[in-house]
Amino acid sequence: LQHISFWKFLPMFDRVLVERLAAETMSKGGIMLPEKAQGKVLQATVVAVGPGSTNQKGKLTPMSVKVGETVLLPEYGGTKVDLEDKEYFLFRDADILGKYVE
Repeated sequence: LQHISFWKFLPMFDRVLVERLAAETMSKGGIMLPEKAQGKVLQATVVAVGPGSTNQKGKLTPMSVKVGETVLLPEYGGTKVDLEDKEYFLFRDADILGKYVE
């Protein structure tokens, strides 16, 4: 399947499984940041995507992100999913704010 790199979990419809990037633990000046000061990480890597959703005419609407892309998440939302001792989050395709391009 081209839609998944994470073979044990396939999101349904227009859902996207992401892994948040690690929080910055050092300030720009090299000072260790306590966990409370690290802030919520809003960037994530897409690890699996569903096939897309169907519109009112029954046509499949393709996903706007692909596995491996880095995306910007909303500050709130998403469903936490624990797989193989790692924490992932499920979002709807439309809830993802943007993606980073090189």
